[in-house]
Amino acid sequence: MPDPSYLCIPSCFYILDLDGTLVDSLDDLTASVNVMRRESALPSLDRQAVRGMVGQGARNLVERALPGQSSKEIDNGLAIFLAHNEAHLFDRTRLYPGVTETLALLADKGHTLALLSNKNEGLCRMLLEHFGISAYFSAVMGGDSMSSRKPSPEPVLRLMQLLARHPGETLMVGDSINDIRAGRDAGVMTVGCSFGYGEPSELADANFIIDSFPGLLQILPSWK
Repeated sequence: MPDPSYLCIPSCFYILDLDGTLVDSLDDLTASVNVMRRESALPSLDRQAVRGMVGQGARNLVERALPGQSSKEIDNGLAIFLAHNEAHLFDRTRLYPGVTETLALLADKGHTLALLSNKNEGLCRMLLEHFGISAYFSAVMGGDSMSSRKPSPEPVLRLMQLLARHPGETLMVGDSINDIRAGRDAGVMTVGCSFGYGEPSELADANFIIDSFPGLLQILPSWK
């Protein structure tokens, strides 16, 4: 891990994505998708196929996983997916290496952290509590916390308003085009996580790219 002296600079505001950034939840998401698809007599999908469907909330994931289904069938599939996912939220989901240590260093040096995910807020909070990292976050917003979600910049702007932070001190950190667009359109610096679910092309417009979560500690000296 980089020398913590990198963090001895004025406080910054980190807005962090969850799935594909802090946690690798793809195996549990895949399992829930396949339980849902079996109810519709559809064959199972592999991890890579589900990876391409993740990123814009549960309903969008279900719509992609149940192509051609009616609105009623989508509603039923969503209920099945959410129930199974909540019941199996921690089966195979893991923190990425170095997440806890990096969050602790950032918080210890006075930087402000917030979570912004398109996953439902309640599930986000359950994951943060399960992994013992909830105390590091001053705010948590999920896909159901506002009428808009990433890639809209509105949740980013709302978090800055809630915590009285400015674009010039804020970084949006995530693994998908939704994170990069939300941050860019909110006027903040963006950090793309190449170790997550997004394709490299999705991160092309990010101001910085990191290939592990502790790489976040290397960014501050070159930015501030």
